[in-house]
Amino acid sequence: MKAKTFIDQVVVLVRSGKGGDGSMSFRREALVEFGGPDGGDGGRGGDVVFRASEHINSLLSLYYEPKCIAQDGGPGQSQKMFGKRGKDLVVDVPLGTEVYDEATGLLVADITESGQRVVVARGGEGGFGNVHFKSSVNQAPTEHTPGGESEERRLRLELKTIADAGFLGFPNAGKSSLLSVLSSATPKIASYPFTTLNPIVGTLVYDDWAKVTLADVPGIIEGAAKGVGLGLAFLKHLERSKVLVYVIDMSGIDGREPWRDYEVLRKEIEEYSAELAARPCIVVGNKMDVECSRENYDRFVKETGVRPIAISCEAREGLEEFKAAVRDTVKPKSKFHHTHAEHEMNLSEMPDTTGDEIPAEALKFATFLKLEKPKAKSHPSRGNIHQR
Repeated sequence: MKAKTFIDQVVVLVRSGKGGDGSMSFRREALVEFGGPDGGDGGRGGDVVFRASEHINSLLSLYYEPKCIAQDGGPGQSQKMFGKRGKDLVVDVPLGTEVYDEATGLLVADITESGQRVVVARGGEGGFGNVHFKSSVNQAPTEHTPGGESEERRLRLELKTIADAGFLGFPNAGKSSLLSVLSSATPKIASYPFTTLNPIVGTLVYDDWAKVTLADVPGIIEGAAKGVGLGLAFLKHLERSKVLVYVIDMSGIDGREPWRDYEVLRKEIEEYSAELAARPCIVVGNKMDVECSRENYDRFVKETGVRPIAISCEAREGLEEFKAAVRDTVKPKSKFHHTHAEHEMNLSEMPDTTGDEIPAEALKFATFLKLEKPKAKSHPSRGNIHQR
């Protein structure tokens, strides 16, 4: 049997660690006639923690190991010694994971930020040793308390891919080819439908190191919003996209009509989610290098009133226009700390720097330098010793 490579929904059992019992003990030592109680407290049970990780993109590990059990706390010891604290169980999950309580259906957590930690099962508290129950009227107490019970629950995890732009279209529309030429992603590309079996994410990097994440969603067919085929399983991966990219095959392969494909896709998105359909969108006319694509393009504009961005992945045409459209819509932040545009500098006014010494006035044009006055620092014991 072929092993699974992508899982976006799984039910797991999580159980935290039980708290350690408190100890009932009395001091027994030579030459100490009345030692008194010295039973220590039990250790706290470990938590079950879900941690967001950028390095995984599937719930596959939890599919094969659906039981997440943390370590129990150790019992208290004599000589007022605490029991060992149970070790937390930290489980890495991909960004975009939603955690639901299987019994109630309520949303427990939405994990969207890298490094985010969510405690889904809290460990039991340690029990009290008999040393806590000593008093003037009870100098030899035998009371001690058991550790707190562990927390157990069944959780349903659903993965919704996080991407700035989501590609959607019919099977074999060229979504994977477009992703491969825009990013370093290497999706499987073939001429038969349903080549893409699970969402694939790539990153589009601009010249100023601004980044936009792109998601290639498996092909959608008519009726997907009603559960036909695997539409519902794939449409949910578009819910977090800031912009929808309709990839239309303008060549009309297999007798398809591009304008009809666009109308069907719009209808499926509207039936699935009105909020999703109202988001910004970009329409791409793909495979423009095919002979009949130009005629279909003109009719597409006439039938729909929409003028798509004409793209040919084979000839590398129209890609820059598409990149600019995505950037204008998503508005990613540049990775440069400073730019001349932000400081409204005119480079023609920069002094001559060809001599042996660089004029001081020229330094303000070096936007990569941090010339701001350093902030005053505080001494940890004597307060702020720097004068402003």
